[in-house]
Amino acid sequence: MSHSGGLRATVGAAMLFTPTADAAANLDDRSIVASLDVEYQAAVKRNDSVIMERILHSDFILVRGDGSTVSREEIIGAARDRKVVYEQQDEIENSQTVRLWGPDTAVVTACLWIKGVNEGQEFDRKVWFSDTYVRTPQGWKYVFAQVSLPLPVQ
Repeated sequence: MSHSGGLRATVGAAMLFTPTADAAANLDDRSIVASLDVEYQAAVKRNDSVIMERILHSDFILVRGDGSTVSREEIIGAARDRKVVYEQQDEIENSQTVRLWGPDTAVVTACLWIKGVNEGQEFDRKVWFSDTYVRTPQGWKYVFAQVSLPLPVQ
């Protein structure tokens, strides 16, 4: 192989492993959405309706594992009324994944441990969830959620 051929191969290989502006932007978007989702879970745990309102999109909807749905207003109202007192509302360490679809949609999946009291009834379970975020002129907003049925106790 000639010297110039080796140089071309080296430059070509370097281009394969050098992050592009798009790759850097994707990494930034993943980090922003990941942090936003953790911030949202912490706000739920504290019943912080102000933070929840800031993060939730006006068209937000949650689909529960049993098929029922919960609106943005219902979730925020429950937080204001402190219907649920959480001891745990935390993502299981290393379970979170953020995937980007195009420049304006991100989906977070993670396993969540929730434990507390809901209107006098104790609960303690783990669930998987998928949270969909969309980019808006106001930044990333949480627009759709789907949560599994409780996972079997291990």
